Amino acid sequence: MGIVVSNLTKKYGTQKAIDNISFEVKTGEILGFLGPNGAGKTTTMKIITCYMAPNEGDVKVNGISIRENPEEIKRNIGYLPESNPLYYDMPVLEYLEYVAKLQNVPQPEIPGRIKEMVKVCGLDVEKHKKIGELSKGYRQRVGLAQAMIHDPEILILDEPTTGLDPNQIVEIRKLIRELGREKTVILSTHILPEVEATSDRIMIINEGKIVADGTAETLRKQAQGTEVLKIQIEEAANRDEVFSALMNLDTVDLVDPVPDNDFAFLINSKENISSRKAVFKLCVENNWVLTELTPLETKLEDIFRELTTK
Repeated sequence: MGIVVSNLTKKYGTQKAIDNISFEVKTGEILGFLGPNGAGKTTTMKIITCYMAPNEGDVKVNGISIRENPEEIKRNIGYLPESNPLYYDMPVLEYLEYVAKLQNVPQPEIPGRIKEMVKVCGLDVEKHKKIGELSKGYRQRVGLAQAMIHDPEILILDEPTTGLDPNQIVEIRKLIRELGREKTVILSTHILPEVEATSDRIMIINEGKIVADGTAETLRKQAQGTEVLKIQIEEAANRDEVFSALMNLDTVDLVDPVPDNDFAFLINSKENISSRKAVFKLCVENNWVLTELTPLETKLEDIFRELTTK
């Protein structure tokens, strides 16, 4: 099932939490939804899941409008909210059975669904405890289990790895990637490496507006503008000679020596041109040994900071 968001606006008084945003998430796609606190991520998710109505615009899930048939949409969505509300006095298995019934899972299928969720969410050791007795990480796992208990076509996950330890985070990332092969997933998080490791596409929202949308590689290329190479040369007699030869290459715009390393340089190529072949050829012609040639990429953290602090 796909999601189409069209001209969505939500106001709180005079403030626009989201401001006329439009985007699409296709079936089998994992969308990483990024933004600083107060950017509009959670508001957007609440509207998609029919927990909140927009002031303007529409969302269609598999062609069904949130304004026309919200109950049908809810049946096809699994939602893990940021706050992860749970009944702390209920044992894990009893709670999952309760949620399964709320989601209209057929009675004969409930035991099987509970067993599967306990397995995929790593709850076997803690399944007989009350939820209030669990660590924050295990409570988060219970929240994931309740979001998936009815095998929904769409998963909306708001900060799904909050409170998990590093091993648990790796396991949940793997689970999300596996789910994304056949389900539509929107994943919101503040952990940028998590988005990059999990998502097919990244969308950044700031002050209620979409400021970037694309793969991590696409966003880097847009931010970088030009190719930057780090090179290391050996068996050259004179550093200035190497510097001058690099500057004279037709593909090169700027050369910066690396501090404390006589024969290491940062090379900025001219726009839309690569200098890798030219550098390699230059070294061959001068009998220099090229021991490093590394394209430097803009970090996702830098892109995020640049787009959300303007």
